[in-house]
Amino acid sequence: MKYFFLAGLLVLSLRLSAQAPHIKDLGFISGNWVMQHEWGDMEESWSTPMGNSMMGSFRCVKDGKPLFYEFMLIEQTDSMPVMYLRHFNPGSIGWEDKDKPHVYPLSLLEKNKVVFEKADKKLRLMFVRKDEQHLTITLDEDGKETVFDLRLK
Repeated sequence: MKYFFLAGLLVLSLRLSAQAPHIKDLGFISGNWVMQHEWGDMEESWSTPMGNSMMGSFRCVKDGKPLFYEFMLIEQTDSMPVMYLRHFNPGSIGWEDKDKPHVYPLSLLEKNKVVFEKADKKLRLMFVRKDEQHLTITLDEDGKETVFDLRLK
């Protein structure tokens, strides 16, 4: 009887740990993504998960000149992946204070879909891999959504 109880605890433990969000499940956003938008030509690149982290970069170019850049990190914490984001003007001039990146804890993870949301719930980023060649990123600022439909470069 004792062995059945221990086996049951082991199975329950494995199921609970399998349900915890982990950065290794975010590989579906990896790739070099591009689109043309009213803001300009956009390019966003994401590395594959490695060392409990992912790196992302973004640039927006209009009329052949860069408007701004973003540098993003997703790092695995004890409980979930968290995205850190910073903006830069040309010349690597940062918008945010050096010790205050935007912080977006993971709020939802499903197959081919992840949502990161600021603690105040005023801004969230949703990534959906529609198919092998398309990634949709939705920026939701206080209920105003901007949708970016990117294709694999």
